[in-house]
Amino acid sequence: MSEILDQILSANSDYAESFDNGELAMPPARNFAILTCMDARLDPAKYAGLAEGDAHVIRNAGGRASDDAIRSLVISYKLLGTREWFVIHHTDCGMETFTDEVMRDLLVSSLETASIDEHGWHDHGSGPGSTEGAFIDWLTISDRVKSLVMDVQRIRSHPLVPARIPIYGFIYDCHTGRLIEVPKATEIGKAR
Repeated sequence: MSEILDQILSANSDYAESFDNGELAMPPARNFAILTCMDARLDPAKYAGLAEGDAHVIRNAGGRASDDAIRSLVISYKLLGTREWFVIHHTDCGMETFTDEVMRDLLVSSLETASIDEHGWHDHGSGPGSTEGAFIDWLTISDRVKSLVMDVQRIRSHPLVPARIPIYGFIYDCHTGRLIEVPKATEIGKAR
């Protein structure tokens, strides 16, 4: 087994020893959902004051309103009763460091992990790569406020999203831990 696998299984064993949340209900107790980035520096439980069972947290690269994120939000509302949604992007997001073209070029070169420096992303793999990346919209971010507004707008205008659900737009500041509201996003997401 890998060292990481050993650590995870050991931590789970410790967690399970004192686990007492087996009776939590499936619907989130506080009736809201958060769509945010998968960045390891973001801990929605801490920055939003969540305990197990409080809220749905949907994460992907960039916290973008992808089809799958919207699918999860619709399930969260329709089947599990959430009544408010938060879209939270963040400062210093890795999705701001490349474009679709850069990602596609890296994948054509090889499937090995790339590196970044002051000159951009570099592939070090010997190949083979794949052209399949050309068929994916990587949802990169060139302007975080603009992308947040676009994501809230996409969710708000989606035909499966009821107008009565308020959608709030925030940027999490990785340096201060603060949530900063983006008024334009929240205005677009206002319940109607």
